[in-house]
Amino acid sequence: MPNIRRMRFTAYGSATLLVLATLAVTTAAPATAAAADPAKDLCGPGTAISLDRSEFPSKPEIGNKWLPLEPGMQFTTTGKVVNTVEKTTTKRTVISTVTGLTKKIDGVNTLVVWDRDISDGELAESELAFFAETKKGTVWLFGEYPEEYEDGKLVGAPSTFISGIDKAQAGIAMLDHPRPKAPAYPQAYAPSVDFLDCAKVVERHEDVCVPAGNYHNVLVIEESNPLEPRSVAGLQRKFYDRKTGLVQVKPVGGEDQESLDLVKVKKLSDSQLKTVNEQALALDNRGYTVSKDVYAKTPHAVVAKPGRQ
Repeated sequence: MPNIRRMRFTAYGSATLLVLATLAVTTAAPATAAAADPAKDLCGPGTAISLDRSEFPSKPEIGNKWLPLEPGMQFTTTGKVVNTVEKTTTKRTVISTVTGLTKKIDGVNTLVVWDRDISDGELAESELAFFAETKKGTVWLFGEYPEEYEDGKLVGAPSTFISGIDKAQAGIAMLDHPRPKAPAYPQAYAPSVDFLDCAKVVERHEDVCVPAGNYHNVLVIEESNPLEPRSVAGLQRKFYDRKTGLVQVKPVGGEDQESLDLVKVKKLSDSQLKTVNEQALALDNRGYTVSKDVYAKTPHAVVAKPGRQ
């Protein structure tokens, strides 16, 4: 399933946030300087982003065993967010659906994933996220269009970011061969919305039991945001099964502590996928009005044609 992102509260304001051509090895630069200059290392020495568009095939099929994104697959996770300062708990359900749509972002054809975030029984966010996989098998995230809702009404999409617009850069959602000794890597960088997630593989042999099943030899990835104080943002640990994708999320410190478990995996019928495509296209079209400065600068999403492209 898609790489569900950390909650970003404005007062999920919304969750947002949930791809390698190459992770360039460069001269070490302080992580704090990276936020001001995207050409520098973002998540520590040797982690500057170097996007090689020639590494991506024309058809965005994603078969990475740790993050498989097959059109028509739908994943439901449930959990909660505990605010340790205000002593509040928010129930959360995230429904992630891999659509049959593609969209060209920053010169790369991406696969469109539609996430719906339901908080305490009400829709809080409806998001389109854009992924592509290199010929070597690394999955990149190219941007997100997250609509935010309050009391059932759309209030905007201020956290939208698209690679190649306003200095935003695509990042790595999943390495082709993740291993604990690999260096940290940026999952995306968008200075206009203060977004930077850094990830590092910390384990590959965990056992996880969630409502959807028991998973063995699970991959564990730890995420952090260098732009926020560690005491506020904390860390997240995400647990990935080699055939299913993300199965669990756990917090490590921070003020807003999010926990999620995979509860259901479903393969949509052809008619259900057609409906999902129509709904996601409506969301894509609305983005041209809601996010005129960012999303409106992208080509429209389209239904992928069968066969090779």
